[in-house]
Order: sequence, then C-alpha cells, then structure tokens
Amino acid sequence: MELKVKRFRMQNTVSKILLLILFSGFIFFFQGCSYSFTGASISPIVKTISISYLPNNSLLVQPTLSRTLTETIRDKFTNQSNLSLVNSNGDLTIEGEITGYTTEPVAITGDQKSALQRLRITVNIRFANKQDPAQDFETSFTRFQDYDAQKQLSAVETSLIETISNELAQDIFNKAVVNW
Repeated sequence: MELKVKRFRMQNTVSKILLLILFSGFIFFFQGCSYSFTGASISPIVKTISISYLPNNSLLVQPTLSRTLTETIRDKFTNQSNLSLVNSNGDLTIEGEITGYTTEPVAITGDQKSALQRLRITVNIRFANKQDPAQDFETSFTRFQDYDAQKQLSAVETSLIETISNELAQDIFNKAVVNW
C-alpha cells in the first residue's frame, strides 16, 4: 500500500512538472510573437505610434469632428495594440485630413420627399512605418450612416459621428496593422 502511495505521489509530481514546463514554453513562445487577439500583426521592434490631429478640410465643417475622429483613432491603436502613443516621430505615423462631410437624401418616397438622409464622412490617411516602408500607404476612407429624414441632423449628429468615427478608426487600424 505504501508503495502505491509513493508511486501515485511521484506520478502526480511528474505531471505537475510536465504541466509547468509546457505552460512555461507556451508563455515563452507567445512572448516573442507579435500577434494579438485583435488581429494586429505588429513587429516586436515597433513600439510607438504618432497620430497627428486630423484637420477638417471639407466644404462643410462640423466643429467637433476633427477632435472626435482623431481621439477615436488614437484610442483604437492604444487599446487594441501594445503601441505607446507619442507626439511625434513614432515608429508608425498616421497623419491626414478630413476631406468630406456631406449629407444627402437616399430614400425618396412617392411624393418626392426624402425618407432617409445619409451622413457621409471621408478622410484621407497617410501611414508610414519606419521599420518597414513597404507597408506605407496613402488611402481615402469613407463611411456613412443613414438617419430618418424627419429628424434634424443636429438631433442625431453626435451619435452618427461617434458611430462613423469608430468605423473609420477600425478601417484605418485594419489597413495599417491587420495584415489579412
């Protein structure tokens, strides 16, 4: 009986050691990887990002749009990657400008009235990667949201801008660091 207990304890100890080695190997392996659960694929030597303020150069200027969109993009990169935000000279840089802010009717009723309006925002982005210039790009991104034409834009504008800014930030994040 005593021999069985010793054998059980020895097997239990060996199992714990093997589990510890396996777990340590798993941690060591993933510590060197640059993949995150957000899909970002960022080189381990890339540590910082600088995201410039995006001025609103569209014909129709909404006063809070530049700040909202810039902060949303900054939040996206800092929350979904291991990058540190710096004011300038980051390993990755994003700059650009808002080039379009428009509303237009999209659903016309039988009596020639608009049932839906569309708010469309376009931003031109220049991305640079100091470590891998082959990934640099300049691209225009556009997103929109429809709203009930019976409502004034001013009544729904803040929530529409937040939604569109989140979608644009995700598009920019995907193009810059999610290499699908």
